[in-house]
Amino acid sequence: MLTVKSTDNYIMRKFLILLIFIPAFTFAESMYSPTWGFLLDLPAGYEYVDGDGRDRFSFSGPEELMFDLVVYNTRYNSIQELVTDVNSRISNKGDVDYFIYNGRQAAIMKLTFGGNDGWGLAVELDSSSDRPPMLLALAYCPANRTDLELFSISALDSICPSPAERFYPGPIMEYSYPRGAQRNTPLAVRGLSALVYENDAEAAQVLIEREFLIMQAYISTPYLQDACIRYYRFIYRDSFDRITSAVSEIAYNFGGHLILTDEQKRIFTQRALSFVQGFNYERDLNGSDFLNLVTAVTQGRGDCDSRAMLFALILTHVDIQSAIMISHQYSHAMGLADIAGNGARFESYGIQWLVAETTANIDIGLIAQDQNDPRNWFIVLFE
Repeated sequence: MLTVKSTDNYIMRKFLILLIFIPAFTFAESMYSPTWGFLLDLPAGYEYVDGDGRDRFSFSGPEELMFDLVVYNTRYNSIQELVTDVNSRISNKGDVDYFIYNGRQAAIMKLTFGGNDGWGLAVELDSSSDRPPMLLALAYCPANRTDLELFSISALDSICPSPAERFYPGPIMEYSYPRGAQRNTPLAVRGLSALVYENDAEAAQVLIEREFLIMQAYISTPYLQDACIRYYRFIYRDSFDRITSAVSEIAYNFGGHLILTDEQKRIFTQRALSFVQGFNYERDLNGSDFLNLVTAVTQGRGDCDSRAMLFALILTHVDIQSAIMISHQYSHAMGLADIAGNGARFESYGIQWLVAETTANIDIGLIAQDQNDPRNWFIVLFE
C-alpha cells in the first residue's frame, strides 16, 4: 500500500509561508460534468488553462502546481490497462496500487516523471456498459516543491466520480484510511446507539487537519473566504456518510420520521439545537479547532463550528434546508435553518435564514447584539 499522508509538520510550516500570491481566477464552487457525471472541487487558485471542456481539462494552480484530468470512453478494458499505458507514455517511475472506491475499480499512482512529482488517480465512472468510462487525474508540481504536496492530495480527493459520492469520503481518504468494521456505538443522546465504522473518527480528523492547512495558506489574501467555504464544504462531504446512521437515529428520536408541519419543523429544529447546545465546550488552538463529527455525535463535545455543522446535518436528514454561517471578526460559527417563525434572520441565496446559536442555551432565532451585523458573516451552503 502506498503512503498518502498529509499532515507532515514540515509541510505545515512551509505551507503557511509560501502561498502568498494567488492567481486572479479562483473556484468558489465545485465543477460538475453533465457529460460524464463527475464533480471536482479544486482548491482556490486553480485556473483553467487548456482542454476541450468535455473530455480533457488542465488547470494551473498556485505556485507551480498542475492538475490534468482526462476521461477515456471505451478505450481501455480495465483500470490496470489504463494505468500501465499512461505510465509508459509519461515515463512515470512511481509505484501504483489498486483498490475499490465505493464499488468502483480505482488506482492510486505515485508520480515521478519529467522532473515532476505528485499523485494520480484513476477511477471508473458510471455506465451501463461492460467497459465503463474511466477518469484519470494527475496532480503534480516540480520535484523540488515537496511543500506543495497537500494541494495535489486535496485536489485528487475532491473528485466525485458521480453524484453518489457527493456526500461520501473522497477517494484518497478512502484509500489512505480504510474504514474498518462497523461497531454499534453509543451516541450523545442517552439510550441511543448507531453503527459507526471503527476508523472513521481518525480519518475524519485527518481530513479536517489537512484541509485546515490548505485554508490557512490563504490568510491575508483576497481569497480567504472562498478557501473557508471550500474547507467547510469538504468536511461536510467527508462527514456525511460517516455519521449518517447516527444522525438518522437521532432524527428519528426527535420525531423526524413524521411528516412535519411548519410548527413541527420548528419544534424539531429546536430539539436538534438543544442537543448540540448541551455538548461539552472544547477547543484545540494548536490545530484546526474543529472536532470531527464522528467524535462530536458519539461523545457530545465540540466547538461552535462542529456543533453548527452537526446541527445542519441533522436538519438535512428530515429535509429541512440548512446551512452554517461563519464570522472571522467574531471568531464564531452558527447554524441556519429555513423554517417559519419569529427570530433573527440573515438573507442569502434568496432565503431568509433563521439563526441558531449552538454554544449558548437559548432558543432558535436569538443572537447576541454584539454579533448581529450581517456584514461580518458569510454563509456556507452544502446542498
